[in-house]
Amino acid sequence: MAREEEGQKAGGASQEAIASALRQRAVEGRIACREALKLAEELGVPPLQVGREANRLKIKIKGCQLGCFG
Repeated sequence: MAREEEGQKAGGASQEAIASALRQRAVEGRIACREALKLAEELGVPPLQVGREANRLKIKIKGCQLGCFG
């Protein structure tokens, strides 16, 4: 079973809820990595699911905590 499906079945948030939260927290089409990780925890979904939804919405994740992305 995919990790995203596990998050959904374990009471995780829907794609629409993730999208809504990302839109609310993004400033000028960007959200900080730390904020995206916090959002995933609050919604009970894997960080990858938040990242994929951010990509779909064309919201860039900035300040990568691993130093991989700007």
